[in-house]
Amino acid sequence: MSASPGDAMSRSAEALLKASGLAKHYPLRRRAAGMPAGLVRAVDGVSFAVRKGETLGLVGESGSGKTTVARLLLRFEEPTAGAIAFDGEDWLALSGAALRRRRRDMQVVFQDPQTSLNPRLRIGDQIAEPLIVQKLATRRERAGRIAQLLADVGLPAALAGRFPSELSGGQRQRVAIARALATRPRFLVCDEPVSALDVSVAAQIVNLFLDLREKIGLASLFIAHDLGVVARVSDRIAVMSLGRIVEEGPTGAVTTKPLHPYTAALLSAVPEPDPSSALSHRAPPLPRRDSRALPDGGRSRGRVFLSGGADAGTLRRTFRVSFAPLFRNICPIPCVIGESKESRA
Repeated sequence: MSASPGDAMSRSAEALLKASGLAKHYPLRRRAAGMPAGLVRAVDGVSFAVRKGETLGLVGESGSGKTTVARLLLRFEEPTAGAIAFDGEDWLALSGAALRRRRRDMQVVFQDPQTSLNPRLRIGDQIAEPLIVQKLATRRERAGRIAQLLADVGLPAALAGRFPSELSGGQRQRVAIARALATRPRFLVCDEPVSALDVSVAAQIVNLFLDLREKIGLASLFIAHDLGVVARVSDRIAVMSLGRIVEEGPTGAVTTKPLHPYTAALLSAVPEPDPSSALSHRAPPLPRRDSRALPDGGRSRGRVFLSGGADAGTLRRTFRVSFAPLFRNICPIPCVIGESKESRA
């Protein structure tokens, strides 16, 4: 059932962050004449929107472009092409003091707290740093704010006097989350925040994210390569491969009825408690792919592939750009390989 124009306008009005046609290309080695030998299309035409209070999961294998998307959103790197709107404002047009002020509304939790935390600073000083830079608390207020932030992530206030080396991996990641929440952001980028942790600690951090979302209604982009973890925390899931989003939709729809063979392959990699069930649902292996080897036109544009059981209404869907040539060897029969947000609604 297609969404009405009124519903579409309502969803658009609620969007806190919107990326349109985002691209980032890196030149390869230069020839003697000074011309680049080619391009690595790390991100190539990515578009998505995150509504207020929503968590969008971005999942894909290593090298698919997930972290590059995060760096572009955070303005750590400038995009080759595309636009980013944050709270109705042109995010890419901001610079200098204006950008510095607005950074308090968009914060990040990095993958490895061992490297994202300063080993020479005490925990309390690191949490206080964004408060000082953004001038959000006086000297008298900082101690109380630090204690409250530590409590919000399940840590005692006494840890403020310790160094990162004195904490466990899970505690360090909780400190990193507390630091990201210090400025009371409206949008949080979580770049594989549990991949450096063991399974039990990762589960605790995932539950912490769920509690924080319930408590403060924070919108976030949750990046991971484990579709099982992403499905646990996300309202919607976008699947990336070779710099593009190949499938996007509500979490339940993507995880139970994947339309793209790449999504099915990611689902088959999620650990299954019942070995016999895991074997019965295993997807065929994906071929090796390299974004440097993609010639112009290497990705199909606007093609629609329907499964045998697809209804006629599927023909009217607007499909995303897909990777049909890359998957022809593992998908010998016609299949749906990508769709727009409207077809998932």
